[in-house]
Amino acid sequence: MRDFVDGSAFNFEQGQRSRKLFAAVVLAALDDAIADDKKYGNGPDQIARWARSRDGREVLSCAGIDPNERVVKGLMEFVSKGVRTSVALSREESERRMAAEEEAEAA
Repeated sequence: MRDFVDGSAFNFEQGQRSRKLFAAVVLAALDDAIADDKKYGNGPDQIARWARSRDGREVLSCAGIDPNERVVKGLMEFVSKGVRTSVALSREESERRMAAEEEAEAA
């Protein structure tokens, strides 16, 4: 019984690592689309094409993201904002966004 529990815990851990790896691929695809948007102006279209492709759907699924049309629209919106993923995920950016929301609510 103990071996089964250890094996299950190990498999769960490996699955979590795998999801993180595929999530990093999604973030890289977002960064590439943002770069395309700045250079060519077609970033949201690029990320939508990728997310709707067979490979994109597979990567999104492996990252634990349901590859539906709502997700595609969210990815497109994120790319159109033009904020790189490393900046968007930073604590400073999060605090800045929260402060901006509080100011908007107060006004």
